[in-house]
Amino acid sequence: MTGPTDLPTLPGTPFAGLLDDARALQGRTVALRRAVHRHPEQGLQLPRTQAAIRESLADLPLEITEGKATTSLTAVLRGARPGPAVLLRGDMDALPLTEETGLDFASEDPESMHACGHDTHVAMLASAARLLAARTDQLAGSVVFMFQPGEEGHHGARFMIHEGVLEAAGPRVERAFGVHILANARSGLLQLRPGPLMASADSFHVRVTGKGGHGSAPQHTIDPVPAAAAMVGALHTMITRRVSVFDPAVLSVTRIQAGTTSNIIPETAELEGTIRTLSEQTRALVRAELPKVCEQVGAAYGCRVVADVEPGYPVTVNDDRIAGEVLRLGAAVLGEDNVELLADPLMGAEDFSYVLQRVPGAYAFLGACPPGVDPAEAAANHSNRVVFDEDAMPTGVAMLAAFALDFLR
Repeated sequence: MTGPTDLPTLPGTPFAGLLDDARALQGRTVALRRAVHRHPEQGLQLPRTQAAIRESLADLPLEITEGKATTSLTAVLRGARPGPAVLLRGDMDALPLTEETGLDFASEDPESMHACGHDTHVAMLASAARLLAARTDQLAGSVVFMFQPGEEGHHGARFMIHEGVLEAAGPRVERAFGVHILANARSGLLQLRPGPLMASADSFHVRVTGKGGHGSAPQHTIDPVPAAAAMVGALHTMITRRVSVFDPAVLSVTRIQAGTTSNIIPETAELEGTIRTLSEQTRALVRAELPKVCEQVGAAYGCRVVADVEPGYPVTVNDDRIAGEVLRLGAAVLGEDNVELLADPLMGAEDFSYVLQRVPGAYAFLGACPPGVDPAEAAANHSNRVVFDEDAMPTGVAMLAAFALDFLR
């Protein structure tokens, strides 16, 4: 005897076997990851990486388009029934580092390395496309696969948005999801939180101009060095006195440069640094206050000051409801022990934030600490010694596919 047909689907039912199927694709996933890792490319022009992705997807029923301004690649999978569109994203670019991991598939370019795991993101997204292509009968709508160059400071997501990635399936995507691998978390652990997940990232440059002269006669000069030094303390005080501790900001002066030798007081001094915030309100406050502080400190020392703040990536904000759904999905697909609600955001930045400004969605971290290594001691992302556990990748593949299956069923 069968039961009623109008009851809701039992939790987890659409995802039965999904993780096992992702593991069955591990050979393909690893092969693509290592091919991309051996030949890293930086910035917005990644022709070899784009070609490797296109080749890996060639046998799937996807509508593929390539970027015009960049070497992005967008693939659309149509479900068996009409419905909305969902976007899944993986970034493609490497970092300017010389790899020192000793891996047998290490970078063959001494000036580039996939030190942030974007090679794994590419491979996981390609295998998620393969999982979903085998399940089009379960999809009521379309999946947009966003293979994005230029995440490492080049605003690649903005280029793809401008060229129509959010409308690639016809109707604008209604949800978006991405996964970022981390070396400093237990392998296979999915981590996320609702609300701010990662910070905004703006940079600043301050030029202090005085009057140079002989180091033995400072009274005949207007020395920009003490003015610049005073600005460092003033900027740090600005953060602690102008910014709420309940909506924090981080300001770091990361470069100070002045002078050429020991007996010359220079005419100019320069400061550079980074600003990180977790809300657009505090971001706007710090960006407005920084030039004022520097100009007023400079005036006290008799110096002219030009302070510029260059906008970087916005705050990465997870939709509260969708983040909760991802946590639920993670428990269903991976088991509750492999899902963690993060207590705090990370102060790093991510240009998937541009997508999440326009589409409700979520971003999650995937732990990939190598076996036998304490996550707290593992070489971190952006280290030229970082190593990611490839056995974590099926977790990312399954979660990307599950997100689409859940929304489009």
